[in-house]
Amino acid sequence: MTLFDRIKKLADSQGKSITRVEQDLNMSRNYLYKWKTMNPKSDSLEKVADYFGVTTDYLLGRNQAPEWAHPEDIHDLKQMLDDNVGLAYGGEDLTDKDKQRLNDILTGLYWEKLHNKKKRENQE
Repeated sequence: MTLFDRIKKLADSQGKSITRVEQDLNMSRNYLYKWKTMNPKSDSLEKVADYFGVTTDYLLGRNQAPEWAHPEDIHDLKQMLDDNVGLAYGGEDLTDKDKQRLNDILTGLYWEKLHNKKKRENQE
């Protein structure tokens, strides 16, 4: 899935067109369509991520399940993330954006650690 595909999916899930998202973000018409073939500026990427309440890592497709992941690995990750839903910091509940950022960090760390573990097991 490409960057544009993720944005389209997010827009569709909110019942919005790409044109509407561009208008809401004060972007020129067809600006997001150009992201099919070119890389966006970081400030524009952040603007879109904030608009949808996701991280730039999500939009860029980072921390997605790797091709080598087994269904059990994906289930284990989901269980770990679900177990950490009620986190707080300094006595305050995390915002949805904070939770998404934490989710992305934990997901990336999970895949990295699992990959390293599998490499070690294959070397033995």
